[in-house]
Amino acid sequence: MIKPIHIIGGGMAGSEAAWQIAQMGVPAIIHEMRPNVETFAHQTQNLAELVCSNSVRSDDDEANAVGLLHWEMRQAGGLVMEMGDANSVPAGSALAVDREAFSEAVTARLEAHPLVTIERGEIAGIPHEDWDSVIIATGPLTSVALAEAVRDLTDESSLSFFDAIAPIIYAESINMDKAWLQSRYDKGDTEEERTAYINCPMDEAQYNAFIDALLAADKTEFKDWEKDTPYFDGCLPIEVMAERGRETLRFGPMKPVGLTNPHQPQIKAHAVVQLRRDNALGTLYNIVGFQTKMKYGAQAEVFKIIPGLERAEFARLGGIHRNTFINSPLLLDDQMRLKAMPRLRFAGQITGVEGYVESTAMGLLAGRMAAHERLGTSITAPPNTTAMGALISHITGGAAAKTFQPMNVNFGLFPLVDGVKGGRRNRPARYKAYTDRAKADWNAWLT
Repeated sequence: MIKPIHIIGGGMAGSEAAWQIAQMGVPAIIHEMRPNVETFAHQTQNLAELVCSNSVRSDDDEANAVGLLHWEMRQAGGLVMEMGDANSVPAGSALAVDREAFSEAVTARLEAHPLVTIERGEIAGIPHEDWDSVIIATGPLTSVALAEAVRDLTDESSLSFFDAIAPIIYAESINMDKAWLQSRYDKGDTEEERTAYINCPMDEAQYNAFIDALLAADKTEFKDWEKDTPYFDGCLPIEVMAERGRETLRFGPMKPVGLTNPHQPQIKAHAVVQLRRDNALGTLYNIVGFQTKMKYGAQAEVFKIIPGLERAEFARLGGIHRNTFINSPLLLDDQMRLKAMPRLRFAGQITGVEGYVESTAMGLLAGRMAAHERLGTSITAPPNTTAMGALISHITGGAAAKTFQPMNVNFGLFPLVDGVKGGRRNRPARYKAYTDRAKADWNAWLT
C-alpha cells in the first residue's frame, strides 16, 4: 500500500498539489484548519478560496508570462485552471472567475477523488516524522504556531510584508448614467468580454478632491511589531501609492488610456476608476487595484467621492493583513525540499512567489515532485526556459537570498533567446520567441 503524502493548507497551491498527487496514483491528505480555526480574510470553508482579487490575470499565452503559465498548467491537467475556465466571468483578455462557484467546484472535485482525503484542523507545529512526505502550502496566512515552528527549525527569521484587499460593490448600486461598460482598448473576442469592466471617469478637480480625501482618511494602525514590515510593490494600498506622488494613481490603477466615455465622447477623462465583474451573475464588482488599509468608515466616505459610486453599497470592504514567506533561495533545494529537513516541501505563496497563478504553479510542481519521490522515480525541475521553470529557478537559487522579495512571473526571469533582438520595438517578437520555446520545452518535460 502506498503511504499518503500530507498537504498542510487547502488554498490554491495545496489543492493543486493534492490533485496532481492523486492523479499520479498516490494518496493525498489535505489538512485545512478552517472552519476550526478561522482567518480574518476567508469567508467560507471551501478549498482554493480567493480572498483578494477574482482575477488570475492575462490569459494571453503568446505575449504574456502569466498567460504562458496558464497554458503550462492546462497542459499538465491542472485542476485550478480547469475549474477556472469552467467558472470564468468576462474580463477582457484576462481570466477572472466567479469566486464562490470556483472554490465550490475545486472543493467538490477533490472531495470526490478516491485518493484524496480532507481533514479539518490546525497543524500547529512540525509534523511527527511518521509523516515522511509533507507539503507545507499554508500561504500568506500561515498560522502563528506553524510559522514559529518553521522559523525555529531553520534558524531563519521569517520574511513578511503587508498585503491588502480591494472592496467589492453591488452592481445595482452603481450609477450607470455616469459610468459605462468597456474593457481597456476594447479587448476581448466577445461583446461580453469587451464590456467586462465598469468605468468611472474623473476630471482634474474630481481627481484632486479624491486624492485629498484619500490622504486625509483614517488608516489602520499597525502594532509595534508590524511597523517595519514592508509592502509588496505589486499589491500596494492605494493610499500608499498616493503618498508616493500626487500623479501616481493616474499612471497606475486609475490610468485613463484605452477608454472612451460614451456619455461625453469628446472629453478625455483625467483619471478612470475601473471595476471588474466578480461573479458570473454580474451582481458584484471589485474596484481594480484599490487595495486599501483605510478604516471601514473612511472607505465608504472616500470611495463614494468617485463619480458613479455616490450611492455605492459594499458587499465587502477592503482590508490589510500580514503576509509571511520563507527565504527560499537559502532554505530550499531544487526539489522544493527544506534543506534542514528534506521530508518537508514548501509550495505556494509561502515560498516567495506572488499571485494566485504563481502559487498554484508551485503547488503543481511540489505535488508532482513529491509523488515521483513516493513512487521511487526521479524528476528534475522543468527547464528555466519555461514559465514554471523560471519561477522555481528564481526561488531556489536564482534570486539573491539577502534581498529576496516576492516575485510574479515575468519574462525577465527567462534566459534570452538566441538571435532575437532586444529593445522596445522588438518586444512582441521577443515575447513570442519566449513562449514558443517555453511551450516546446514544457511539453518535452511533461513527457
